[in-house]
Parts: sequence; structure tokens; C-alpha cells
Amino acid sequence: MALIDVFLRRAFKRGELTVTLPNGTTQTYGRPDPDLPPVAIRFADNGVIRGILRDPALGAGEAFMDGRLLIERGDVFDFLKLATANSLYEDGANALDASWARRLAGKVAHRWQTHNARARAKRNVAHHYDLSDRLYDLFLDADRQYSCAYYAGDPATETLEQAQDDKKAHIAAKLALEPGMRVLDIGCGWGGMALYLHAKTGADVTGVTLSEEQLKVARRRAEEAGVSDHVRFELIDYRNVTGTFDRIVSVGMFEHVGPANYPAFFRKVRDLLTPDGVALVHTIGRANGPGFTDAFTTKYIFPGGYNPALSEMMTASNGLNWFVSDVETLRLHYAHTLKAWYDRTVAARDAIVALYDDRFYRMWTFYLAGAWAAFAQGGLVNYQVQFCRNRHTLPITRDYMIDGERRLRAW
Repeated sequence: MALIDVFLRRAFKRGELTVTLPNGTTQTYGRPDPDLPPVAIRFADNGVIRGILRDPALGAGEAFMDGRLLIERGDVFDFLKLATANSLYEDGANALDASWARRLAGKVAHRWQTHNARARAKRNVAHHYDLSDRLYDLFLDADRQYSCAYYAGDPATETLEQAQDDKKAHIAAKLALEPGMRVLDIGCGWGGMALYLHAKTGADVTGVTLSEEQLKVARRRAEEAGVSDHVRFELIDYRNVTGTFDRIVSVGMFEHVGPANYPAFFRKVRDLLTPDGVALVHTIGRANGPGFTDAFTTKYIFPGGYNPALSEMMTASNGLNWFVSDVETLRLHYAHTLKAWYDRTVAARDAIVALYDDRFYRMWTFYLAGAWAAFAQGGLVNYQVQFCRNRHTLPITRDYMIDGERRLRAW
């Protein structure tokens, strides 16, 4: 038990964590902190300890999912908030890192796991996005925006619905759309962005996805809105899209491309743009340099997923004779979004357990709470990167974005 004691003393200094070991021994780590509620956990067996020592995030996540790491005071959100508050990104040290051997193995596996050839890409998308429609209805907003919202108002009072609508306005303003423009939405989800862009700007939008379940919903929504002639959805890999578009937008899809495919992605986007075309990529990103996806997320949530460093995006987009015309870093917006999703998931516990089971519910709450921690206290952010082919296409100041966003939000 000495090793787990050493680990916990190093990892928990702010806030109080009380741990009950399998033999019934109880120990409290850290010191009281008014910003961190005390948490008490119990290890059901020694396997929990071994798993945590090998890889803290994966070991704790799997033990929690299996009901072998029991949270007796607080909940999983409180537990992960406490754990990550002791390993802030800004402090430059992470006591929750996996062992060096695990990190090395993760880096090696990362290259293979994120290759994302066409067949594997479709399987990876289906793993996450073809879950029950009912699940997403329970924790997302009514428009099913499954990406970072934009909190233009006070996050403490602004609703998730308003923040997601503001996100669409924020992106639409950057695209500088005009009626009749042809827009490609790469990774269109359930169709909300495409429908918004047409409704607000009169653009013709083609959305592409690899999720059969999302495609069904998106097409149904376009038909119900009576806009199927102007908003179309296709089940196709972006690499197989043909034609040209005045604008291209991709929200929450670049995380599934994989570093090996970044140069091909940007070349494809550039080739699909008209000479005066503009593209916007909205993606989760790393505030630091390149890394690899943690084992829990890869295994249970997003197989093949990877959040890029800005340097990786810039390097991969070089040599295409276009311009990086705007870069914005959203630092805390996704933390607020994830907290809203987490709260809605907890409120819908009985319905989610009825859809799946307790283990799935625990996995989902660990995923959302862990993701919140990564944005609120770790090194994840969101990037919005704009590209244009012609230096004269867009105004030379950002005023058009601000003015356009205000008009869209007031509409």
C-alpha cells in the first residue's frame, strides 16, 4: 500500500481527499480549500490501486465504471475537479500522468490509432455518434449542437440553448456569407449548423457526415423545414467530395482526422474552395505542443480521436498558397458547455440507465467530468482558424465579424 500512499500524497495537496482502502484503513490527503469540496472514495479491491498506479486516468475511470471505485462523499465531478486542481496546466507539472512506460506505449500506439483510413474512420464515427438518439436528446440542446458553445453573456445565467445559438452566429459571421453562396459543412452532425446558415443567410448548404444515424435526422429536419432544395446532406467521406464551394465550415470534426491526414485534409479543403473562397475550422486543440490522446478517451469514447496543437495545424496547412486569415482561441467556453452537459446527464440518470445500464451512465459522467477538467484546469482549448485563398476576399479588419455577429444574434 506504500506506493499508493506516496502517489496520493503527491497528487492531492489542495482540498481534502479521504480514501478507504480495501482492508478498511482510511487516510485523508491534502488540506481544506474553500474552492474545493471535500471528497471521500473507497477502493473495493487491490486491483483498483494497481490500475491507478499504472495509469491514473484510465485506472480510475475503469474502476469507477465497474463500481470498484466508490465515491462516498461528493460525486465524480467533484472528484475529478479536486484531482486536476492539484495538477493545473499553468503550473507545468502533472501528478496524474501515466507511468513513463505507459506514456511511451501511448505515443507509439497513437500513430496507428489515429491513421483513420476511410474504413476505420467510418467505424470510429459510428462508435460514438450512432448511439441512441434518445441519449443525445437528454443532455444536448434542442438543436443537438455537440460541440463547444459560445457564451457571449454571463455563463452563470446564460442557457445552453442561447450559448449554442450564439456559437452558430459567431461562426456564421466569420464566414461572411451572402445569399446564394454554396457552403460545404464537413462533419455536419445532426444538421443544425447547415440549417442555421441557410435560414440566416440564404446560402445553399451541403452537409457531409459518416454517421448514418445523424444523416437520417439531418435529412428529416431539412424536409420538415421545407428546405431540402437548399440544404442537402450526404453520407460521404470528405475526401470523396467533388465540386467547388464559396465557403467551407467544419465544426468538431477535425478531432477525428488524425495528424497523418492533416496535410491531405487542408489540401482537400483548399482545392474545394473557389478562388475567392473562405474556410473555417473549429476544433478542440492543445494549448501546448503535440501529444497523444489519453487511454480512457481512446478506448471508450473517441477511438481514433486526437486534439491537435495549433502548431500541427499550421504546419500541415503550409505550402498551399492560401492565407491563415484569422485565429481565435476559446479558453473556457467548452468548460461551461461541458458543465451544462454534465448537469443534464445527471438529471437524466434514470432515463440513461434505462437506455443502457449503470456502467454506461458512470462511463458517460466520467467522460464529461473529465473533459470539463481538461478545459477548466488542463491544457485543452478550442481553436477557430479561418483560411482564405484571395487576400482581397475579406475586409482587412475584424469589424465585419463583430457587426455580423450582432446582427445575427439580434435576428
